[in-house]
Amino acid sequence: MKNEIQFRCVLPNGIHARPASHLEKVCGQFQSQINLTNLRNGNTADAKSVLALVGTDTLMNDDFILSFDGEDSQQAITILSDYINNEFPRCDEALDTLADDESVTLPQSLLRHRPTLLHGKRLAPGIGKGLLVGYRDIDLTTFITDIRHDEVTRFEQAHFQVRTSLEQKANSASGHEKEIISAHLSIINDRTFVDGIKSNLAGNSTANAILAVVEKITKQLNQSTSAYLRERVLDIRDVATQLLTAAYPSVNVNTDFTLAEPSIVIANDLTPSQFLGLDKDLLQGLVLTHAGSTSHTVILARSFNIPTLSGIEANQCTGAINSLIYLDSNLGVIATQPNEGVCRYFNRAITLSKQLNDELHTFASQPARTADGKMIEIAANIACSFEAPAAFEKGAEGIGLFRTEMLFMERSKAPDEDEQFGYYREALEVAADKPVIIRTIDIGGDKPIDYLNLPQENNPFLGYRAVRIYPEFLALFHTQLRAILRAAVHGNAKIMIPMIQSIEEIRWVKQQLEIVKEQLAQESLAFSAEVPLGIMVEIPSVAFIVDQFCKEVDFFSIGSNDMTQYLLAVDRDNASVAKLYNSLAPAFLRMLSQVVQTAHQHGRWVGLCGELGADAKVLPLLIGAGLDEISMSAPKITETKATLCKLNSEDCKTLFEQACQCPTIADVQTLLENAAANQESKPLLATECIIKPADFANKEEAIQAMVGNLGLVGRTDNAYELEEDVWAREEVFSTGLGHGFAIPHTKSENIRCSSISIAHLSQPIDWQSDSGDVDFIIMLTLNKAHADQHMRIFSTLARKLIHQSFRDQLRASKDDTEIIAMLESELAI
Repeated sequence: MKNEIQFRCVLPNGIHARPASHLEKVCGQFQSQINLTNLRNGNTADAKSVLALVGTDTLMNDDFILSFDGEDSQQAITILSDYINNEFPRCDEALDTLADDESVTLPQSLLRHRPTLLHGKRLAPGIGKGLLVGYRDIDLTTFITDIRHDEVTRFEQAHFQVRTSLEQKANSASGHEKEIISAHLSIINDRTFVDGIKSNLAGNSTANAILAVVEKITKQLNQSTSAYLRERVLDIRDVATQLLTAAYPSVNVNTDFTLAEPSIVIANDLTPSQFLGLDKDLLQGLVLTHAGSTSHTVILARSFNIPTLSGIEANQCTGAINSLIYLDSNLGVIATQPNEGVCRYFNRAITLSKQLNDELHTFASQPARTADGKMIEIAANIACSFEAPAAFEKGAEGIGLFRTEMLFMERSKAPDEDEQFGYYREALEVAADKPVIIRTIDIGGDKPIDYLNLPQENNPFLGYRAVRIYPEFLALFHTQLRAILRAAVHGNAKIMIPMIQSIEEIRWVKQQLEIVKEQLAQESLAFSAEVPLGIMVEIPSVAFIVDQFCKEVDFFSIGSNDMTQYLLAVDRDNASVAKLYNSLAPAFLRMLSQVVQTAHQHGRWVGLCGELGADAKVLPLLIGAGLDEISMSAPKITETKATLCKLNSEDCKTLFEQACQCPTIADVQTLLENAAANQESKPLLATECIIKPADFANKEEAIQAMVGNLGLVGRTDNAYELEEDVWAREEVFSTGLGHGFAIPHTKSENIRCSSISIAHLSQPIDWQSDSGDVDFIIMLTLNKAHADQHMRIFSTLARKLIHQSFRDQLRASKDDTEIIAMLESELAI
C-alpha cells in the first residue's frame, strides 16, 4: 500500500544539511520506504538520507510530496504530518546577513596616510588586527594510495573514529556550532554517503571510493539554483577530509594549523571544522576568497564575532603574508603594509568600535523609556516566524506587525490550518509572554496571489484587497482565524485586521470570529477565546470615527506608509509624484493626534508600524503624539531604544503640538532640525566632549578621535560622514590659528546635537605648515540649523585666542569644569 502527503517548504534556506538531518532522524524511525519528491523539479530522494534530501534542491516555497510504502505507513504519515507542520519549520532560521549594498565613505583620517587597501565584500562586521596567515589548502588527491586487502576495515575504522569525534564535539557545543557539527554528523552517518563509499571499495582504495562519492555529490549540489545549497559543497569536503585523515594517518598533509599570535587568516575555502579548530582568542579576522554570506563558516564567524571579508584573491596578498595587516569589515577593506599613521588610525578605530558596541549592547536588555521615565513599547515588524528570535535578541519588546501574507505567496495553494497553526505558534513561543500582533492576510493590491484569481485592476491599491476579499474567500479567512486562535494558547497573541474603513466591516469580522470559536469548541480543539482584536488605521475615514471603533475593537495600529499614501493621494511608487509623499505633512500629524487622543479617551491602545519610528529625528514627534507602541525592522531597535532614553517626553509633547501647527512640510522639517540640534537637552559644552590629556600623533588622528567620541556619546549617528564634513572645511583653508591652537569646524546635518569638543594634547602635533604645531584643539560641530551661532562662536573664539592671557588660562585650567565655565563665560553660551 502506497500513501502520499503534500507539504510546502517554509525553511528560509531550503532543505540543506541541518534541517535534512532532523527530517532524516524522524523518517528513520519507520520500516517503510519514505521518499521525498520536489514538485518543482521532479527530483526524488530517499528521505532517510541527508545527502539525498539535500540533492532534491528543495528551496523555500517549493511544494514537495512524502510518499510511504510499507506496513507502518499510516503511523509514519501521522507522525510526519505533525512533524512537518509543527516542528520542521523550526529546524532552521533566516540568516542575519551583513548588508553590503550601501556605499561606505572611507574616512580622510585614513586616506591621508596613503594606505595600501584591498577592497572586499563585507560578510561579518568588525575590525581586526593581526599577522596575515595563509591557510594551506588540502589536496584530497594526496590520499590516493595503493589498494590494500583490508580496505573495508580501513574505511570502517576511519568512519567510527570520525563519527565518535563529531559526537563528542556536538555534546559539548551549543548554538550555531552545535547545529553545524550535528549536520556533519548526519552526513557521516548518511546511508547514501556510506553505502556509496562501500559500493566503490570493490577493487578500489578507500581514498578513491571517498573521492568518487564526493565528486558525485559536489556535481549534484553545484547544479542547484540556490547559492546556499551550492555552498554546502564545503561541508561535504569537510567530512571527506576528516575521513581521509583518519583513514591515512601516515599521510602528511599538514592538517594541523596552529596560530601562534593574533592573526588574520586568508583561505580559498575554510571548512567549518577547520574554522572551529582555530584558536578564537588569536583569530582576529578572516579573508575567505570565494565564500558567500550563507557559508557555514561565515555563519560561525558571525557567531564568534570574527570580522570577515570575501572577494579578495590570495595572490593579491602574497607580499603581505606573515606581516601585520588590518581588516575593517565595516569599511570593506584590508590594509597591507601599514605605515605608522595607518596603524594608529586602525588601533584607535578598534578601540572606538569596541566602546560603541559595548554601549549599544546594554540597551537591548533594557526597557524602552524616555529620560523622564515614560514607557513606550518598541516592537519589531516581521514577515515570517523565523525572524522572531533575532528580533528579541535585538531588544524587541513584542511583535508589532506579523505580516502573515508572506506564508500565502509564491505557492500553488493556500497553507492549511495546521501549517498556519505551527507557523504562528512558533513566533508566540519564542515571544513567551511578549505580545505578538498577527495581521490577517493583506492580499491584493501590490500583493496578488495566482491561485485566488483576483481580477486585474486599474488602481489595485484602492481596490479589491485585504478585508474586502474575505467574504468571497470565507473558507480561507476562517482557516486563518482558526489557526491564530489555536496558536494563541501558546502565547500573547493579538489579531489585527487590515484595510478596515467602516464599522460594518469590523462587525462582520467579529461575527466570523464567533462562528470560528463555536466551530473550535464543537470540535473540542484547544483555543483562546479572549484574543484582543484590533485594526490597522490606514484609511483616512477611520480617523473621523475612531470613537465609534473604540466600541468595537481593543487597539489600533497606524500604518504610516499606507495612511500617508491615502491621506495625501500620492502613490509612493510613482516617480512623478513620489516627492509629494511625506509623513511629516501637517495633515498626517493632525490625523495622528486625532486618532491617539480619541483612542486614549476611550481607554484604547495605539501603536504605529513602519520605518518612520526608526528615524531618530522623527522619533520625538511620535513620542510627543502619545503613541503606546512603535514597531520597526529588528536591526533598528537597539539604536532606537538608545535614542529614546535621551528624550524628555514633555519636550516631545511640546514639539509635536508645534509641528501640528506648522503650515508646510518644510516648516515641520525646520522645526525638527532645530530640535535635533538641541535634542536631549545636551549643552554645547560638556565634559563628555573633552579629551584631556590627549595622546594624538597627528592631525588626522586628532580629528578621527574627536569625531569618534561624538559617536560614542550619542551626538552623531554617522561619524564617517561627520568627519567628512570636518575635512571638507579643512580642505578650504587650515583651521590652525597659530600660538598652538586650532579650531576645526563644520555646519553639518550629520551632527545630532551641536557640540564644542576640546582636546588638550600632551605633546604638540603639526597642524599645517603655515600655522605651526598645535597642542590645544577646539572643534565646532554645529547643526545647520545653528548657522548664525556657528559663525558667532568661531569669530569670537578667534578674537579671544589672539590674547595670550586667554590662551594661558585655557592651558592652565586644572579640570574640565573649569574649561567649560571659562568658555561659557567668554563665548556667552
